[in-house]
Amino acid sequence: MAVKKALADADGDFAKALLVLQEMGAVVAKKKEGRVASAGVIDTYLHHDARVGVLLELKSETDFVARNQEFKDLAHSIALHVAATDPENREALLEEPFIRDESRKIGDLITEASAKFGERIEISRFTRYEI
Repeated sequence: MAVKKALADADGDFAKALLVLQEMGAVVAKKKEGRVASAGVIDTYLHHDARVGVLLELKSETDFVARNQEFKDLAHSIALHVAATDPENREALLEEPFIRDESRKIGDLITEASAKFGERIEISRFTRYEI
């Protein structure tokens, strides 16, 4: 129904409808900021030469979402990003352009996932190791 409404609001223009959907997702994610994210996953990334490794904790509100493969893939993609960019802290990480699609920031990925799953999603912590 959201897609139908977005297309109607954009007068049938798919590009505009996509922007409308992204704005709607951002509004939904903003509403969920006060909720507690107490479930989630810990993901690891180890570079092929075993000289860089990352531990990342991505949280959601329920274990139902945390067990979802797309959620796990998101955690792994962010861990890969951390290995490649070595951000200073969580806030800096959220502002970085995603290495696989530089038109989107890591924060945008979190917002999109929050809108998609209907839950608050957050990167609670990460650690990068390098030899």
